[in-house]
This record gives sequence, C-alpha cells and structure tokens, in this order.
Amino acid sequence: MRPYREVTDEEWRLIAPLLPESRPRRDLRGRPLSNSRAVLNGVLWIISTGISWSLLPRTFPPYQTCHRRFKAWHEEGILEDMLKQLYSEDVEQVYARVLMRMRQPQPAVATDTAAAEGATAPGGVAGPARARPRLPRRPRAPRVRVRRPASE
Repeated sequence: MRPYREVTDEEWRLIAPLLPESRPRRDLRGRPLSNSRAVLNGVLWIISTGISWSLLPRTFPPYQTCHRRFKAWHEEGILEDMLKQLYSEDVEQVYARVLMRMRQPQPAVATDTAAAEGATAPGGVAGPARARPRLPRRPRAPRVRVRRPASE
C-alpha cells in the first residue's frame, strides 16, 4: 500500500457520486454535514497509519465523525467501491486493513474438555481464565472526621 496522501481533484470527481452525503438532503434540520472529502482523507489516514481513531490529527474533522462515516460506508459497501477507485492495484491489501479496523470478534470455539486441559481458544485465552490479570486494589487513605462543637 502506498503511504498516505490526500485525495486529488481527479480522484474526488470519480468518488463523489458514490457518496450518499453528496446528494442534496430534503430535511435541512440538524447539524450541517462535515466535508465528505476531508472525512475521507481522515479515514484514509487512519487506514494507512493503523493507529487509534482518537489520535486523528486536528487537520481532519473530529474522529467521531470520521469513524461514524467509516462504519456507515463499510456497512453500505461504499468504502470498498471507493478503495477500488483509489487503489486499483492494491485493493485487497488495503481492504484487509479495513477489515482489521472493524474489530469484528472471531467466534471462540472451545469444548469443556479443551478448556479443562488448558488448551487455548482462537482468541489466545486459555480456558475460562481472564484476559488480563486483576491488579490488587490500592489501599484507601484513612478518613479524617472533623467533630463540630455542639451548638448551644
């Protein structure tokens, strides 16, 4: 996959008709939509770098907006069509990164005997054990009671 770059004007002309946000809305209530091109650039930055949504630089729209549109575009199949337009030669590699970003859990198939024997499930967790060990609690600071003099 090529390193991150912003969508060019020529690429945007090919992609813009695919987006449902580019069509005019009948209902003008609510917040105005963020610029779809800037949102797409933010999504492509996340896909190319692979870091957390909350670390999206401020040059892009809010990460919540980018993530919400990313999920909507993925569920509607629009994201795959856009990636085919942008990365025609590397589309399978890029789409594999997209699927990693979706964090869809893999079903764990383990029988009771396998868990009892300590076999690991596909998620890497051995039997019924916790994913992370629980840390001991910090001791609480003693409470200081202040006695007020009785009112006369």
